[in-house]
Amino acid sequence: MKKSDAMANIQARADAALAAAEARGQSSLFDNEEAPQPTAIEPTPAELATVAAKGAGKRGKLLPVRHVERDFFLCDMFDYAMKDDGASMEAPIFTLSTRPDLTVWHWESQDGNRALTVTPSVLGRANMFDKDVLIYVISQMTEALNCERQDAKNRTVRFVVYDYLVTTNKPTGGKEYQRLEATLERLRGTSIKTDIKTGGSRVKEGFGLIDSWSIVEKSPGNERMIAIEVTLSKWLFNAVQAHEVLTIHRNYFRLRKPLERRLYELARKHCGNQTAWTIGLELLREKCSAHSHIRAFRKYVQDIIDADTLPEYRATYCREKDQVTFYTRDTKKLLAAIATGKANLPAKFR
Repeated sequence: MKKSDAMANIQARADAALAAAEARGQSSLFDNEEAPQPTAIEPTPAELATVAAKGAGKRGKLLPVRHVERDFFLCDMFDYAMKDDGASMEAPIFTLSTRPDLTVWHWESQDGNRALTVTPSVLGRANMFDKDVLIYVISQMTEALNCERQDAKNRTVRFVVYDYLVTTNKPTGGKEYQRLEATLERLRGTSIKTDIKTGGSRVKEGFGLIDSWSIVEKSPGNERMIAIEVTLSKWLFNAVQAHEVLTIHRNYFRLRKPLERRLYELARKHCGNQTAWTIGLELLREKCSAHSHIRAFRKYVQDIIDADTLPEYRATYCREKDQVTFYTRDTKKLLAAIATGKANLPAKFR
């Protein structure tokens, strides 16, 4: 199928869905959605939003659920490339700062055989919210690979901007289209120099997180982009083709703070099938690429622990050891691990 035909099909499906919604008297596709049924482990997103928003004049801890929920995949290329390292020093490519971060970040393995340097452009280093574009593109490519589609072998991915905004739980106003353009520029401008393998291939060169991006369609009435094409770097493409990905929770896109998102990623990667994962606060600060002083970072982490917003995991801080432990919200799994003594949990859980 040609790209133009695929775009026409996407637009036709969207128009049909909107027409059906209007016929039912809905103002949008997502009116009158039935709330997801709660499980024994976690409350539904609607319940989380309600609990978080309790108290007059208080802002909810999580962003509201703006659109229908979906499944997502997060590329685990950074952690995968460094699994041989005992400390598992995955590279924090994305900055936590929402302001332009112009600092150069460098990492080198203990044996000196692997190194990675991240250099920002004049617009600043790509941040945690910019990463949503890569998660979305990787999700599309992973789905295509699972369906054995031939176009999954192409490094260039075309997508509808509105679908991206809905998928990543963003508003769909005009400002979001402008923000997306700035995001794409930061992703293209953030330069990575490394000799770390992805997908079994060692690419020793400098490159951006994406090679290029372009607007392929615009709204006839204004300059708003409708569809864009993004070409992934060979390094990232190799990782996706090798299925070096992790599934992430739908509430990832509801986390307000960059540090919340980074802590969830680390918990998701390191807990895996385990019940818990413990890490020293100073090492955690390095993994997050936080510029704040250790005292300020400790407070930020404690605030997130108290807010209890991380999907799938909770965390606790041990002041005596200056360590943070992330553990599963699955009560049955947690109790079973405690009963068998296999859980690496603080004493208060035993």
